[in-house]
Amino acid sequence: MKRLAIVALPVFLFVLSASAKTDPPIIMLWPPEQPTLKLTFDKFRQQGSYAGQSTYVSDVTVENLTEKQIPRAAFLIYFLDRNKVRIGQGTLTVVDLEPRQSAKIQFQFNSIGLPASLTISVRSGEKTIPLKIISVPPGAALKVDGMDSGITPVLVRFSVGSHQLEVKKEGYAPGSTPLEVTADELPGGSITIELGGLSRDTVELRDGTVLLGDVISMTMLEVVVRVDGKDQKYLRNQIRKIMLVEREVQQQPAIVQPATGPNK
Repeated sequence: MKRLAIVALPVFLFVLSASAKTDPPIIMLWPPEQPTLKLTFDKFRQQGSYAGQSTYVSDVTVENLTEKQIPRAAFLIYFLDRNKVRIGQGTLTVVDLEPRQSAKIQFQFNSIGLPASLTISVRSGEKTIPLKIISVPPGAALKVDGMDSGITPVLVRFSVGSHQLEVKKEGYAPGSTPLEVTADELPGGSITIELGGLSRDTVELRDGTVLLGDVISMTMLEVVVRVDGKDQKYLRNQIRKIMLVEREVQQQPAIVQPATGPNK
């Protein structure tokens, strides 16, 4: 069996302070001698915790400093506590980065406790595992780790590590799920994500604002939308798109008044 050659490049260590709100972004140049990539990590934001494990996200900007396209670069990021014990890890993958182009990626990882420092290493020839991503219903736009990855059903090659899947289809509530790919994962598997139907009308304004509520009325001049029990009026030229949810109308039985005879 042909073995994949894994070349471990230098590991970079950064120390994080506890006051994440005031920390400046973490900037990494790779490789340090003749940089081809610049990675800027925004502050780490805690999203939630369960059973002693917390989930963090960070917006990472990756910039190609060269005049050549970078087809793929994968970074393994390890998080350590104050005793240098590894308490979490994540994989940051960049694909098809054009010359002098920048890309913003939302990076998510799980950690047991608050990380005190992180190490970053880069590997070439890493193992990837193909998995089929299916949505119910099909035809949803898929993002993997914040990057567009096709329309479901679609086959995606995942590197070993933690990933975040997001699917979105017009007329349905968006769905997302974390995915952990292990080195012994068998190819040919699939992940199914079921999208829920929207329970409210959707009104998209031209400034990018999206309202979820009930469209009460529409005229040639304005639209009235009820959001959280309050009616809001918008001019028609403020609105880009309206998506109405199909509702079942309960027909009330007609009230028949008994006929009255002539007065006697």
